[in-house]
Amino acid sequence: MKICMYGSGSKKTPKEFTDVGYNLGAEIAKKGHSLVFGGGNDGMMGAVASGVFDNGGEILAIFPNWIMEFDDEFNNSSQLIKTGSMDERKKLFLEKSDVFVICPGGFGTLDELFEVLTLKYLHRHSKKIILFNINHFYDNLISILGEMHDDGLIREGALDIFDVATSVDEVFQLIY
Repeated sequence: MKICMYGSGSKKTPKEFTDVGYNLGAEIAKKGHSLVFGGGNDGMMGAVASGVFDNGGEILAIFPNWIMEFDDEFNNSSQLIKTGSMDERKKLFLEKSDVFVICPGGFGTLDELFEVLTLKYLHRHSKKIILFNINHFYDNLISILGEMHDDGLIREGALDIFDVATSVDEVFQLIY
């Protein structure tokens, strides 16, 4: 299975998140899956990719040509695809992945999350989306989505198109 991981590329990502990310990557490789990700060397991206690489897994990195102005490249990817834009990158993530696991991250992670959620809601794909709520990182987001639903801004059933996991084991329980 090709597991797409969205998450922070920041050098300041807390170790409490990156340690769990490394374990996620290790389990991806040990279970015979491959990683699809944004190609960054730092933060959640680097931690998960390192876990996959250190355990002999396959890694596909997809990033726009200019992203290295912001992030350092993970140098141990099995395959690398460079794109001209973020839109092209996100399209390839969708095409090349079987499931999405969203780890803690910033603007880019939220952009990617809401794109795959919206496309699933609009029946443009049927792939699993798992919000990996490490150390309660996404509690506030989950709460505001619930409020939006209760206020009628999100349609009935729309919150059922993704799952929430709080551990690496739970991520894989939800994948299967």
